[in-house]
Amino acid sequence: MPSVSYEPSFIRAFAQQPLIQTSTSFFFARVEGGGRELRSPLAHGDQPEPANSMKPKSKSREREPGEGSPPPLGIDLGTTFTCAGVYMNDWVEIIPNEEGNRKTPSCVAFRDEERLIGDAARDQAPMNAANTVYDLKRIVGRRFSDASVQTDILLWPFRVSPGPRDQPCITVRWHGEERQFSAEEVCAMLLGKMKDTAEAFLRSPVTECVVAVPATFNMAQRQATANAGALAGLKVLRVVSEPSAAALAFVLHKESVIREGDERKVLIFDFGGGTISVAVIFVEGGILEVKAMAGDSHLGGADFDRRLVRHFADEFKKQHKRDMSGNARALRKLETACERVKRSLAMTSRTTIDIDALFDGIDFYCPITRAQFEEISADLFEQCLAPVRRCLLDAKVAPEAIDDVVLVGGSTRIPKVQQLLQEFFGGKELSKNVNPDEAVAFGAAMYAAILGDKGGSQLADILPLEVVANSIGIETGGGSMTTILKRNNCIPTLKRMEFTTYTNSHTSVLLNVYEGEEPRAADNNLVGVYELTDLPPAPPDGLKIVVIVDIDSFGYIQISAETVTGQKIKCNAQSPSTPLYPSLGYLPEEESEGPWLSEQRTPPTAVKCPCVLEDERKGLVEMGGK
Repeated sequence: MPSVSYEPSFIRAFAQQPLIQTSTSFFFARVEGGGRELRSPLAHGDQPEPANSMKPKSKSREREPGEGSPPPLGIDLGTTFTCAGVYMNDWVEIIPNEEGNRKTPSCVAFRDEERLIGDAARDQAPMNAANTVYDLKRIVGRRFSDASVQTDILLWPFRVSPGPRDQPCITVRWHGEERQFSAEEVCAMLLGKMKDTAEAFLRSPVTECVVAVPATFNMAQRQATANAGALAGLKVLRVVSEPSAAALAFVLHKESVIREGDERKVLIFDFGGGTISVAVIFVEGGILEVKAMAGDSHLGGADFDRRLVRHFADEFKKQHKRDMSGNARALRKLETACERVKRSLAMTSRTTIDIDALFDGIDFYCPITRAQFEEISADLFEQCLAPVRRCLLDAKVAPEAIDDVVLVGGSTRIPKVQQLLQEFFGGKELSKNVNPDEAVAFGAAMYAAILGDKGGSQLADILPLEVVANSIGIETGGGSMTTILKRNNCIPTLKRMEFTTYTNSHTSVLLNVYEGEEPRAADNNLVGVYELTDLPPAPPDGLKIVVIVDIDSFGYIQISAETVTGQKIKCNAQSPSTPLYPSLGYLPEEESEGPWLSEQRTPPTAVKCPCVLEDERKGLVEMGGK
């Protein structure tokens, strides 16, 4: 396998998601009657795409080496699959991997002297469960001590342990010894694989990309995703939200939306392998304005797979009086089969799981119906509608006012999901004119072409407008969270709020800036710590300070402060000696020999960034805002 190169400088960016198209992968499923039927999962169901949605013939393979630089990649870094596309010849080309598949499993395996990525890694997973890593998007940019991380690691056969500064690290055996990798490093391996695949397809170097992430990702997770791109040798131009990228794909496939110019209210329902993201987007002409976003970072197709695993493990125990719950190899083998069962039940009302030598040499055979599947997963199906309700409430839009409900993500093929959505929106026909597996990558490629000025006349009039995913605020008296900038505000934006110090004796003040919706500051994600110094003399009732939160169109946040009279106050971002994520822009020299991706183990250039500080927290008391 080619090694992943390093980008020597640290890149800050926020990215969003891509694309569309028909999957070419096939699988066998046992159907009622005992036979096996060859299935090809197309867009939604077994119907091919309509003629009016077919893409023009591509000439990308006729590109001569050195014939101009290609546009940046659009990458959908999914929990279960990764997909990449590039905008060429007025259309998006989804890039197939060496197996000919248009999506690559987000799976990395370490075995003896080799490292496998994608299809090869997933195929050998049952025999090498402890060294096969997957689902890492759920922990990227998080602390090991987070409750969600602790829940996730109980479900995986590979070992996740606390690393430096509470960073979750994956421990595998490779080259005859135990090695530790951070989640960002493993994600960088996946992105490096997509980079190599794209370069082979385009026959030219690829250096830039746009990455799509779930709507619920906070700043630390988005920054960690950008860091992974930098480690893979890619400059991440933007980290965009998956629903926004999917909306771009919808617009390109439904050109009448732009031609007619009438405002349409579109709801993007993105239900993938590990997350669910929902957005209400107003489309008028070429302007796509996100009104609200919501989601669940721990609800996806993998959760339905685990319900099936639990069901069949219980059935195996009933049939053979054997408990396989402690055998990682048997459970991984069962999980792979359960994924095929779930996909089969999307197309037929009954199927059968049939595994040779599942546990202790015992063959396992068990039928299941779609009704049984819906019953054992009833609570998960109900959870799917919660982000929809929250998103509509935030956008102040009634369900009947939505013009189009666009299905994105492989899990939207589940008939029960489509039924619930159709009932919720009063029987409205769901939009299925984009391939759910590729819609995010498709849109991300369009986004990349727009940012790289490679979109031509077709994308010249398209303007996507993003929003803040989480509320931004500071910690005030009593440890409470005082929100300055509420979520779902369109960016770029600037908000100001007035505060006062506890006493008139302060010469400096620390601002603890958080993002999140919890009333207690400590329950939210700490963005950074800023110190206000050289404060002017204060009156007896304390100094009044105006805190300013400024977010630009790239998602970069700037914190500044001034007095009520307009006098600027010096605001310094703290540069801690113990940052939360060592690969998040700051790497001490003594750690420059960490387990990096290439054999040279060259870390990114050190860049200071605000992180967690353990400090006395001199507070501010809220006085009102403007």
